[in-house]
Amino acid sequence: MTKAIHSYATPQASKSRAAQMSVPEEKPHVPFEIYRLEDLSGNSHLNDGVPHLHNSFELVWVLDGSGNYFVDNEQHDVGPDQIYCLTPGQLHQFRPDHQTRGFVLTFSPEFLFMPQDNAALIFHSSSFHKLSGTTIIPLTSEIREEMEDLAGKMVREFENFFLLRSEILRGLLNIFMIYLTRQYRPAVLPAIKAGNKTLVNRFFAIVEKKYMEYKLVAEYADELAVTPNHLNEMVKKISGFPASHHIRQRVVLEAKRLATYSGSSMKEIAYSLGFDDIAHFSKFFKNFSGRSFTDYKKDAMQQFLSI
Repeated sequence: MTKAIHSYATPQASKSRAAQMSVPEEKPHVPFEIYRLEDLSGNSHLNDGVPHLHNSFELVWVLDGSGNYFVDNEQHDVGPDQIYCLTPGQLHQFRPDHQTRGFVLTFSPEFLFMPQDNAALIFHSSSFHKLSGTTIIPLTSEIREEMEDLAGKMVREFENFFLLRSEILRGLLNIFMIYLTRQYRPAVLPAIKAGNKTLVNRFFAIVEKKYMEYKLVAEYADELAVTPNHLNEMVKKISGFPASHHIRQRVVLEAKRLATYSGSSMKEIAYSLGFDDIAHFSKFFKNFSGRSFTDYKKDAMQQFLSI
């Protein structure tokens, strides 16, 4: 079950920590890691008391038990035989129950062996994916045994430093991802030419870098040497929404993160996101989030401090 939330409820938050809140730092880059959920001692991704970012892909698979997975502005109630797939840059925190058993894998794009077209079935290379939710893949009982065996082999190989360790881990991960891809049932999208897919991927890459600076579709279209109408049309064919929607939502997402974690005022957040006029920012936030900034921040702070 998935439900929208207005902030992350973090287990170690208290009123005395309110003044210390800041936007989470990215975790250090690691080519590959795998841990069992029941082994929290060595797992930096599960020991954090607050949501965090890192620049790797992440898979969380619960075999038995339950937990909560916070991803940007959504809370997922995690149950058995579902694999949660995150792309780099998503703000997240996984909180398993004490009896939860399973695996968490993190790996860089470079570490994954799969051809880009296959890997993109699950991990869309375009950043719009992290604005549109989390990919959750249910597993059948027939495939679970095979994939659990592969995950166990990866754990054993990861915990040792034998000859050609990385090569074996890559091979096992590649097979694991092929099994996972077979279980994935994406929505059927209209056929898109390869050149247009490249254009859309480039658009999302620029959005991620320049959303604080560029607010208009025309600014992105200029960088991509296409017309704004063509860019909107191609982005909408692939993502379901025009380019303008993704630009606005990326700004709103960052505003929500800053409102929840930075302790900054609305004026400070508005300026950091490229708005010279605080009234314009206030109207923008309400129009494209559905709530006033003041109400959003108040509720977010209450949830943060109540845990």
